Amino acid sequence: MRSTLTDIAREAGVSAATVDRVLNNRPGVRARTREIVLEMAQRLGYIAEGPNGAPPRPSPGEVIRLDFALPAGTNSFIKMLHRHIEAQALARPDLDVHIATIEGFNPDRLARLLQDLRGQTQGVGVIALDHPTVREAIRSLSANDIKVVTIASDILHVPRVAYIGIDNRAAGRLAGYLLNRFMGSGHPGKVALFAGSLSYRGHEEREMGFRHVLTEESPNLQIVEMREMLDDREKAYSEASALLERHPDLAAIYNVGAGNTGIARALKEHGRAQSMVFLGHEVTDGTKDLLLDGTLDAVIDQNPRVEAREALNTLTHAVRGLPYELHQPRLQVIFKENIPEI
Repeated sequence: MRSTLTDIAREAGVSAATVDRVLNNRPGVRARTREIVLEMAQRLGYIAEGPNGAPPRPSPGEVIRLDFALPAGTNSFIKMLHRHIEAQALARPDLDVHIATIEGFNPDRLARLLQDLRGQTQGVGVIALDHPTVREAIRSLSANDIKVVTIASDILHVPRVAYIGIDNRAAGRLAGYLLNRFMGSGHPGKVALFAGSLSYRGHEEREMGFRHVLTEESPNLQIVEMREMLDDREKAYSEASALLERHPDLAAIYNVGAGNTGIARALKEHGRAQSMVFLGHEVTDGTKDLLLDGTLDAVIDQNPRVEAREALNTLTHAVRGLPYELHQPRLQVIFKENIPEI
């Protein structure tokens, strides 16, 4: 059976509270007591030993360096995630957190940033494009004993510690279910899809889930357009305006990524804000206003505050060689009547 904090406390001759403080690198414990507790935790198999018997953790009192790589641009959700990481990091004196933003959807630029972090950091959180150069960069980080978590959009077949985010395929299926209910059973109509970039696995998974539900349950609904907007609200506005000119009988839009305010501006200018079914993602100040005025019918949300907290906790525990039970954000639907505080 797996050892517990109580087992470590008994064998080390200290209290369980002292063991908890040591394993979570909190102050108030003498250096020699820390050494005894950590040695006993390793001996009992509670934490792993690193190469040559050295524990894969910082020394007592050492501050952990973590880095995050996030996309730049007008994506309000990413900006909220950025703010939450910064705010929570400020409350963690045990962490030294740095955030870099990447202009454009350029996998090579992201890969270079990740490669440059070798020897500089102990853990990395990344919203990553699913591309060979990015995958190789993550493998290189792991080979240098740098812990990696993917956030909001996953990358498979890389040695990451965890993916932190919602099930994006389920989110796309949920959007398809909602659209079917809004449109009514058997009611024919044209549907358009918008995405930030399908080089994000998360956006691709949402699209696949959405298409599968419509194929299974709503053969009367026809997807007529699929547009990538690179999470830019001005591009979203121009693409949506052109779309409405080409398809004046368009019945619904599902936006997989950012740019909701740009699409909404086009709908309002064409007099379609109240007659079009419009589904999007993420509760932000912009989408709250669009829910309230009826332009957006529903928003599928993930909680950036939870994602920031879990990314920091998961990386910190991984660097210290400690177990951690990850609590993923909940997938939830937000309507006008249940808008949360953000």
